[in-house]
Amino acid sequence: MDRKRIKGPQLVLLIGVAFATVTALSGVAASVFQQHDESPTTREVFGGIPDAMKATFYVLTCVLLVYGAVLFGQRVKNWTRGKPDNRSTTPKNAKRRLKDFRAGVYMQTLLRDPAAGIMHSLIYFSFLVLLAVTTILEINHQIPESWKFLNGGIYEAYSFVGDLAGLCLFVGVMWAILRRYVQKPYRIRIKTKPEHAVILGVFLAIAVTGFGTEAWRIAETGMPSFEKWSFVGYPIAKLIEGNAHLVGGHQIWWAAHILSFFAFLVILPVTMLRHMFTSPLNMYLKDRERPKGAMKPMPNLMETELESFGASVIEDFTWKQLLDTDACTMCGRCTAVCPAQNTGKPLDPREIVLKVGQVMAATGDPVVSPPLGNVAELTVTANSVFERITPEEIWACTSCKACDENCPVNIEILDKILDMRRYLSLMESNFPTELGNAYRSMENSGNPWGLSQAERADWADKIEGIEILDGTSPLEADYLYWVGCAGSFDDKNKKVTQAMSQLLQRAGVSFAILGPSEMCTGDPARRSGNEYIFQMLAMQNVETLNGMGVKKIITQCPHCFNTLANEYPQMGGHYEVVHHSQFLEWLIDQGKLDLSNARLEERVVYHDSCYLGRHNDVYMAPRNVIGSLGGIEVVEAGRNGTKGMCCGAGGARMWMEESTGKQVNVERSQELLATGATKIAVACPFCYIMIDDGVKGQGVGDDEVQVADISMHLLAAIEAGEADPMAVLPPGAHT
Repeated sequence: MDRKRIKGPQLVLLIGVAFATVTALSGVAASVFQQHDESPTTREVFGGIPDAMKATFYVLTCVLLVYGAVLFGQRVKNWTRGKPDNRSTTPKNAKRRLKDFRAGVYMQTLLRDPAAGIMHSLIYFSFLVLLAVTTILEINHQIPESWKFLNGGIYEAYSFVGDLAGLCLFVGVMWAILRRYVQKPYRIRIKTKPEHAVILGVFLAIAVTGFGTEAWRIAETGMPSFEKWSFVGYPIAKLIEGNAHLVGGHQIWWAAHILSFFAFLVILPVTMLRHMFTSPLNMYLKDRERPKGAMKPMPNLMETELESFGASVIEDFTWKQLLDTDACTMCGRCTAVCPAQNTGKPLDPREIVLKVGQVMAATGDPVVSPPLGNVAELTVTANSVFERITPEEIWACTSCKACDENCPVNIEILDKILDMRRYLSLMESNFPTELGNAYRSMENSGNPWGLSQAERADWADKIEGIEILDGTSPLEADYLYWVGCAGSFDDKNKKVTQAMSQLLQRAGVSFAILGPSEMCTGDPARRSGNEYIFQMLAMQNVETLNGMGVKKIITQCPHCFNTLANEYPQMGGHYEVVHHSQFLEWLIDQGKLDLSNARLEERVVYHDSCYLGRHNDVYMAPRNVIGSLGGIEVVEAGRNGTKGMCCGAGGARMWMEESTGKQVNVERSQELLATGATKIAVACPFCYIMIDDGVKGQGVGDDEVQVADISMHLLAAIEAGEADPMAVLPPGAHT
């Protein structure tokens, strides 16, 4: 999409003209060469159709192909308004790109919802098969008689496949109509427009008129026995066999079928049907240079000459982010899994995409058709997304990435929200008041709690043998244990730090901590848009770590883990970073922690951390750590894994008030309690705070349900087994 090398709109037009040219030549060749297949088991293409109707078909098809290319080119022109984004295919990423493309077109994300996935697959795959069937028929129509292959058994198989695809299309469309207009799921109902009726009507017309045309053709040609392989068309033909108007009826049904196809070509570029092209392209372009959990890098704000930061107008987004808005299928899966939306907040991820798309469409040159979500009463008068998007929507986001993870066409919604946060924070200072306190604390004290850095290592007073470095001498230990702000200052999470330190000592791991020399990684600042404070903190930390020669880091906070591993390389900090759940799993696998007497006779549910799971694809390590204990019963909450429910603290929401709707942590805590678990395991300090508060807010004390980090559960089980080995033996083993 480099505008200097590739003219996107011209390329699209060239492709359209090429298809139109091939179609025209195909029509001319068929008329000039008259290549007929004399096999008794085949059918004549355009049999019974007058030359005038055939000519009209070819001419209008060519015109509509060019028409569609022109309109698509205008949309591509809109994308090129965006900033560069390197999505080039290289030998290094080609395999990943193909894998992402296959995952998308194979409906792997859609099939997480089996009903919707199967329904869409019936429509999508059958349409592709019907397109292939038509293409094969046309190819066979053009080639010399000696080359023709669509006859005999091949033709019979061809007829069967065509009818099967047509039947699947019919069933899929009827299912979609039932789902949208009878069952009416909320996420679909709120976005149902007349456009959907038109699209489904066109697809239904293609299926019905296709079978009608086939049936009248079979009846007109005398019901040949080999046509029985058309297992839908043949029985229908039996019903009209002997009709006095078979020739005219066949022509009428053929004309209706062709008109339904023309209707499809007309609505394709101007309705949400365009996602048939844009969505596969978007899937293919999923792979990017930065890691999954990393935000887009920004230039050094101390040195840059840029006058504006973040995104407020269409030209501030990348071309890929603008392509996203045309790839959106408006399915609402992002809306369905958004914790903010599900608890009554103003944020709806789908609306973010559609509103950006509306501003792009309305301010393009030329103006193009708006996305489905366009509200006629709300016009766009300027090239600013904040004409349609409110700051309240942007600040409600927990950055949990559920919207991105569950989008079937790989739209990057979170990136847009975070870029808009950057603009609000850096350019307008338009952020929640309480967030300003966290900013000042990070800037002045090096941590969002605003506590003295001198207190960072106070938790270590109760544990012997903790090596505390001053940040100037080289690291001689094997690992640097990055404790993080929560693990250093929050009373709940100090217990996690102490438990993890004891486990490391038990396993004989050589480690040290930075204590007062450790600063906040800057995650809360960056996720709330304040790149200035993030860079200030990150540069200090990178200078310290690089000066000490740090290579390996253990961290218990997924936010620190994500920032150190995925974002510090942008600042020159390259380290081997491991989350404590992964490290504990490794210690257990290597036999470095003795769990022979460690049992936990409890029902345990694990709460997924968004920054460990969806941002970094670490789902099994925490479960494996807990599951390694004897006697344990592990259960899952209704929402887990890629669909796990956020605790509500991500995206710097930890330091913002939650005054609208139901509190996210209460919603999640109720879901975890509903499992009947007596212990809730977490692997994130923010999750620990939020879930523990949520459980206690329901009137449930530690004596009923204990919330704790996986390291605390693990250490408690080990110590209990050591204190009374007989008590942890399974029933009947005492003898």
